[in-house]
Order: sequence, then C-alpha cells, then structure tokens
Amino acid sequence: MISSSCVVAVRRGWTQTLRRLPPVLVPCCLQSTQPVAAARLPYRVKLSAGKRYAWCACGHSKKQPFCDGTHLSKAPTIHPLRFTPDKDKAVMLCACKQTKGAPYCDGSHFKVIFQDLVKSIKGVFK
Repeated sequence: MISSSCVVAVRRGWTQTLRRLPPVLVPCCLQSTQPVAAARLPYRVKLSAGKRYAWCACGHSKKQPFCDGTHLSKAPTIHPLRFTPDKDKAVMLCACKQTKGAPYCDGSHFKVIFQDLVKSIKGVFK
C-alpha cells in the first residue's frame, strides 16, 4: 500500500487516520559477523621475508588467502590479520577461517569437513 496515511478505525460514521511512518532503510546486502570458509583445505603459499601480508579473516576475498578489501562491504566487523614473516618460507595458510593460530593452518579444516559430512548424511535420512 503506497499512501501517506491509512485508515485505522471506522466507528459510527467517523474515521481516525494516522500518518504513516517513514520506511525503514534495509541494507541492500547482508553483512556477516562470522567468517565464512573460503575453502576446505589450506593454501600453500611462499612468503618473502620482511614483506607485509594481509590474511583474509572474513573469507569473502576473491584473492584468497589474502585480503582484497571485500570485508569493508560484506563483513565490516571482521578485519584482516596483518603479518610480516621473518624469513623466506613456504607455509600453509588457513582457508576455513577456523584456525586458532591465524593465519597459519592448525588442522581445523578437518573438523569443518567432518561437520559438512555429518550435515549431508543427516540430510539423506530426513
């Protein structure tokens, strides 16, 4: 109904009208407060000593495992983890975003994979 007022009550020949409240603005896209898994397995990357990196903590980045700034619109409460390695090395960076030792993988993805498996099996028996 698009009008500036609406009829609230009709009683014995009189009407009472109230002005409509202004519409409530709803964001055009949903924002997440929890990280989403970018992948189920970690990313193997080569890091250079002394170079600053920003690990994506929200899971929305298109340049995984590194941040591309997508969190600003999709998950503004989750910020990337900035780190600088002390030597050149190849490491496994977390992609499931459940690690306790961010940004490095600690095997938490096995738990995520197991939970996905349990959900799919439960779905079969419903």
